[in-house]
This record gives sequence, structure tokens and C-alpha cells, in this order.
Amino acid sequence: MTTYRNNLPQFDNSLMLTDSGLETTLIFHDGLDLPAFAAYPLMETPEGRETLTRYYRRHISIAADHGTGFVLEAPTWRASRDWGAQLGHSPEDLARINRAAIGFLSDLRGAAGSVRPMVISGNIGPRGDGYRPDSAMTAAEAERYHAEQIGWFAQTDVDMVTAVTLSTVAEGVGVIRAAKKVGLPVVVAYTVETDGHLPDGTPLGRAFEETDARTDCAAAYFMVNCAHPDHFRDALEAGSGWLKRIGGVRANASRLSHAELDEAEELDAGNPAELGRDYARLRRLLPNLKVLGGCCGTDHRHVEAIADCCAASHAE
Repeated sequence: MTTYRNNLPQFDNSLMLTDSGLETTLIFHDGLDLPAFAAYPLMETPEGRETLTRYYRRHISIAADHGTGFVLEAPTWRASRDWGAQLGHSPEDLARINRAAIGFLSDLRGAAGSVRPMVISGNIGPRGDGYRPDSAMTAAEAERYHAEQIGWFAQTDVDMVTAVTLSTVAEGVGVIRAAKKVGLPVVVAYTVETDGHLPDGTPLGRAFEETDARTDCAAAYFMVNCAHPDHFRDALEAGSGWLKRIGGVRANASRLSHAELDEAEELDAGNPAELGRDYARLRRLLPNLKVLGGCCGTDHRHVEAIADCCAASHAE
């Protein structure tokens, strides 16, 4: 049974942590091979589910220690039709895995003890490479594509859906329209290059404004992910009313560009303490920033540093 679908706690005064760079943690720290950068196949084996359980519990314990809520993001970023086909999974396979992933998170929530509120989110990734908008869809094409995975989520106990690492407004608009049709709260996270623009050149603020204009402000809120705070801080400092629409950040630990990260053979984990201080500065710029987590190169150490810098000040 869904718990928060009609009343997301992100809209009250709850500070919510979320997890970090799932795929980079699994590859570089746990030594796993993730073809197509996909974590969802781990749902298919007991060993894989145990690996995911350890990962999520490390992060949930940080929320417990700091008295925050938590957003449980499903390991389904690549679990859509085109990516699944690359890994030999049929739509029927993907439907089963997406639903199982939400059930898996529901069990984790039930065993999480004192951590409340805890929101379950169906995680959606871009249809193509999030760093390259050269295969960009129209909004209608994006809606048709993402409606399939969103529809699978709608049949579960999921509270919301979150689409991350999107690089075009059209794809964000399509995701929002698909989620709205099945009554799911939806969040869209855009990624930016080192200049604070989306990979297709759209300034960050304009991306949020255009998305809202084309969807009647239907997104619950927006996020920024898969970029270091240095890459988008200037855009925030120059921003205006759209800053109020940013409810979450999942930043990279590294200051490298997307192209440089793609070519890197070693993980750039940055400095967790420094990243925590960066988030504290972001919270002073963003009045509605409530969901804090990490992206590429981050792990539980970064989330703990973020919580150290932000949870106490939020409670004051």
C-alpha cells in the first residue's frame, strides 16, 4: 500500500537524505561488473539483492543517526525498454523486475525502524546517454517511451517517480506528462556541464522555466544531479524565481567534466568533507532544498558529510 503518494513529506519541513552513486559504488568499491551501467539485474539473484541491501542500509543508518527522513530510490535507472534490450531483457522481464524493486524497497522501509518519513521512489533514467543529447526525442516520443516504466511503477506501492540525469527539456516534459496521466508525483533532475548549461546548451534556469511552462507546473519539484556544485553554483547565484522549484541535489564528488569522467579509469571520489560544506552553501541559495544525496563518485561517506553539515542547521 502506498504511503506518501498523495502527501509527499518533502513539502513540509522534513529534511530528507537519499543515497549516493549506486553504480560507481558497486563498480569501484564492490568490484562488480555492471554492463550498460545497470544495477537492476542485481534484483535477479539472492547475492545481488544482499549487495543492494547492504548498500541501502548503510545510507539509511546515516538518516537514523542524524534524525532525517529518507528517499529510497529504486535501482531501476536503466530498467527501461531500450537499455533492457541491450542486456537481453524483454518488456515482460523488465515489468517484473521494476515491480520487484519497489517491493524490495517496501520491505527495507518496513525494517527501517525509526527513520521516518521514508519515501519510495521509482527511479528513471534517460532513454539514451544522459551526457549526449544528440539522440534527443520530442516530448511526445519521450512520453510514449517512459510511460511504460512509469506504468509498471504505478501498479506498485511506489510513492513517486524520479527521473535523473536528463539532458533535454523535451525528455523532462515527456516524463512529467506520463506520470501525471497515472497519478504519480514526479520529480525531474537535469544534469549540467561545467558551464551550468544542459548538455544541449540550455541554461539551467531556462530548462526549469520551460519545463514548468509546458507542463502547467505539474512536477512536484526539480533537482540537479550528476555535476559538481562548482558547475552550477554560478547559475544559482544568478537565478530568480525558479530557484524555489529546486527541491533536491545529487551532486558528483568530482569536478571533472562528463567527458573526462567517461574516460577516467580510476574513481575520483573528491573530498567528502568539502562536498558537505558545498551542500551547506547550496542550502543558503535554495530556500526549498530538502532532498540531499550524491551521484557519480560519491558513497555513504559523502552522504554522511552532507548530513553532518546540513542536518543540525536544519533543526535550528
